[in-house]
Amino acid sequence: MTNVVVVGAQWGDEGKGKIVDWLSERADVVVRFQGGHNAGHTLVIGDKTYKLSLLPSGVVRPDKLSVIGNGVVVDPWALVAEIERLRKQGVAISRDNLRLAENATLILPLHRELDQLREDAAGTEKIGTTGRGIGPAYEDKVGRRAIRVQDLASPQTLGPKIDRILTHHNALRRGLGQPEISRDKLIAELTAIAGEVLPYMDVSWELLDAARKDGKRILFEGAQGALLDVDHGTYPFVTSSNTVAAQASTGSGIGARLTGYVLGIAKAYTTRVGAGPFPTELSDAIGEKIGERGREFGTVTGRKRRCGWFDSVLVRQVAKVSGVDGIALTKLDVLDGFETIRICVGYTLDGERLSRLPASTSAQANIMPIYEDFEGWSQSTQGARRWADLPAQAVKYVRRVEELIECPVTLLSTSPEREDTILMKDPFV
Repeated sequence: MTNVVVVGAQWGDEGKGKIVDWLSERADVVVRFQGGHNAGHTLVIGDKTYKLSLLPSGVVRPDKLSVIGNGVVVDPWALVAEIERLRKQGVAISRDNLRLAENATLILPLHRELDQLREDAAGTEKIGTTGRGIGPAYEDKVGRRAIRVQDLASPQTLGPKIDRILTHHNALRRGLGQPEISRDKLIAELTAIAGEVLPYMDVSWELLDAARKDGKRILFEGAQGALLDVDHGTYPFVTSSNTVAAQASTGSGIGARLTGYVLGIAKAYTTRVGAGPFPTELSDAIGEKIGERGREFGTVTGRKRRCGWFDSVLVRQVAKVSGVDGIALTKLDVLDGFETIRICVGYTLDGERLSRLPASTSAQANIMPIYEDFEGWSQSTQGARRWADLPAQAVKYVRRVEELIECPVTLLSTSPEREDTILMKDPFV
């Protein structure tokens, strides 16, 4: 028995929600370890659809403990709103099944405003932020001026901490021609929300250590995708946190060697939301067809996703950087009926062949994909639950993907329904 880390192996939106839900039924504890409410998961359970942004996917299942780790930046107002929305859908949420790390950084209203002001001022240089304050909150965290969950429990010490953060932010706001933040108003807002957040506060590392010693299965749920990692992604068109598997340890407080099996999630094609390089992007009828079939619109933002062919170079690179043990390949059914399917097997840049994504922004913008054409299949794969149910060409496609990414496909998803999953290896064993 082992723990499992789930990470996106592309630019996010790979179908982690379904896979995490599928795994969470067999886990005891589900942990979010990075990001904030800028990442969305859609869970389909029976006839109900749940849209989660901040809460771990395990929260919709009874008898599972969900933990928001210290690596997450938490908007307390968004957290309370999401809890209330799920309660209206019949989900019971209390301290019994939800805990929040005492040392998690809070997203404040000033973070949201700064995020939007900067993006508006960027003009043609926008990076595609969701404007939810994630980046500015992480900046304050590493700048050692953040307000953390535990600060809400000590209102008598909140004033000096607010003074420190406002010294920085009010200077920025003056430079942007914006009015300064009121110290008293911000303290009042935090004091008002504290009572709704503090009941969930806990020492997450200690909680997880106890669960591990009790033999509990822990599922670490990543948000976004590894290609949005602030170090290893398509910088600067990335998120503000580390999204690779190693963050499961630092973002939750559990030892690195204890996180267990790493499961990467990848679509059978590629999508991206917002700005940034995308070597296999299809700006034609095929790209539109993939987007329509895959219902490629963001869970959180509603933004239309850019679509393209599967890029084996990127997924192979992610598998190595994240130490991926196996891939869950999702949305295979979207490729049904294509006469020819293309797979990116390399790039060219100024006449030179590359087998990796270069780190240079200009190089990323100018690389050209090298494609391998693959014969498609006319039969449907939708809803398949056994290898024997798949067309022979679909099986060959999956096997070719495995060869190119140098990593086994251990789960295969053939529809949004959680039962429509073919399991080759159990990550928990």
